[in-house]
Amino acid sequence: MAPSKDMQPLSSPFFPSIFIKNQFRTKTAWPPKDTNLTGKVAIVTGANQGLGLEACDQLLSLRLSSLIIAVRSKAKGEAAADKLRAKYPKASIDVFQLDMSSYDSIQAFVAQVEQLKRLDIVILNAGIRKMKRELVPSTGHEETIQVNYLSTSLLSILLLPILKRKKSAEGSPGRLTIISSGLAFAAKFRNRAAVPLLPSFDEAANFDVMDQYNNSKLLGMMFLYKLADYVSADDVVVNIVDPGFVRGTSLSRDMSAVVGAIMSVWKNIAARPVDVGASTYVDAAVVKGKESHGSYIMSWEINPFAPLLYTPEGKQIIERLWEETMTELSFADVQGVLDSLKRV
Repeated sequence: MAPSKDMQPLSSPFFPSIFIKNQFRTKTAWPPKDTNLTGKVAIVTGANQGLGLEACDQLLSLRLSSLIIAVRSKAKGEAAADKLRAKYPKASIDVFQLDMSSYDSIQAFVAQVEQLKRLDIVILNAGIRKMKRELVPSTGHEETIQVNYLSTSLLSILLLPILKRKKSAEGSPGRLTIISSGLAFAAKFRNRAAVPLLPSFDEAANFDVMDQYNNSKLLGMMFLYKLADYVSADDVVVNIVDPGFVRGTSLSRDMSAVVGAIMSVWKNIAARPVDVGASTYVDAAVVKGKESHGSYIMSWEINPFAPLLYTPEGKQIIERLWEETMTELSFADVQGVLDSLKRV
């Protein structure tokens, strides 16, 4: 199958066409029964509850030998780990602290990961959806864009050389799966013409409570579009996956009581159970092969990116966004890290 960037964009609108197909007209693809992760080491971020915790459970059920839960609250992480340890006593389960709103925390986390003898799988699940505009004091960026895009981009880049060096001895590539959302297709992205682009997301005039999350996921697609060119699928397979609309998560925890109640009813009608949602993570990070490198996975299948990415305007935005992202993250020498991946 062709990678996402070589596909024809979908012509149908996200609501209702793509949404209905994704939620109601696809069959869950569970991992083959002979899937065996014995000896492998995995990291899942934001894994103390919801989809992240369920993904950990599913990985361990496939005989994963070592799991690292990466969370902001060490206490909550240990509570989740204890539940998994009781269920899977033979596995090694550790908790590393990671605050995705802090560049310093991300770099400290990566330094800790560097000490591992082996690393095979990383699932970057941590994300937020803020209901009001809040800036991260240490960076000045709006928090949804900071966590879902900028910090996730930094962590992805810094983990790639570790995955390349410390993947399994039998030669199979490391795996990096970033969590996306089909809501990227619904992003209005009204500030797309802004120059520079990234600071425009921080402005009060551009903050749309319904669209900022969608925009953050669209930016993630654009980031992957370029990122895949820097790393060989023989070294690390990098993809992004949409778990669909899932109940049993805390993504909308900042909603008002009224909106939360409405969302709860809608989830009962349309949302997937959390185990089905988490199965998309396992499918992308374990089952899918090199053919998924640089691609967007929805409904357990490789799909095109959002239509904007295939237009001349979209391609210009991708380049501008990439340049601004490299500049924003230059303190960590991200361009040097990426260039090193191309060296033999």
